[in-house]
Amino acid sequence: MTISAGDKIPSVDLATMTDNGPNGVSTDEIFSGKKVVIFGVPGAFTPTCSAKHLPGFVEHAAAIKAKGVDTIACISVNDAFVMGAWGKDQKVGDKVTMLADGSGTFAAATGLELDLMDKGLGKRCQRFSMIVDDGVVKSIKVDEGTFEKTSAEQMLSDLA
Repeated sequence: MTISAGDKIPSVDLATMTDNGPNGVSTDEIFSGKKVVIFGVPGAFTPTCSAKHLPGFVEHAAAIKAKGVDTIACISVNDAFVMGAWGKDQKVGDKVTMLADGSGTFAAATGLELDLMDKGLGKRCQRFSMIVDDGVVKSIKVDEGTFEKTSAEQMLSDLA
């Protein structure tokens, strides 16, 4: 069952990349007491994610944060090394927190898992976007085939 508006974000461990290597971080730390925009992608360095999805959130980060958002986070079923490298490649700086869901725990716990086994990509995360306030989902959108429904532009409209 996919997580819905009104549901609490499950407590799972994720990772970020720091100058000193991977750093564990819990969803409780990320979401507690904060308004967070989080978007998920099937994979780092993939065509749509790299050309449109992540760049849109980087470009519109200031406008999104001006609407009262404390953190913008990108999550994918990749390891912290890959997410860190992708963040550097995309020049995210401190605009977007790159979260690694290396074992797909978050994707599975939220019902946002995407089975790409037949394409040799294993279990991934669906393309989604959420607004989360103090750990509670306020809105969620899941794309089926395109990214527009979960784009930064759509998020700006959803936050209005």
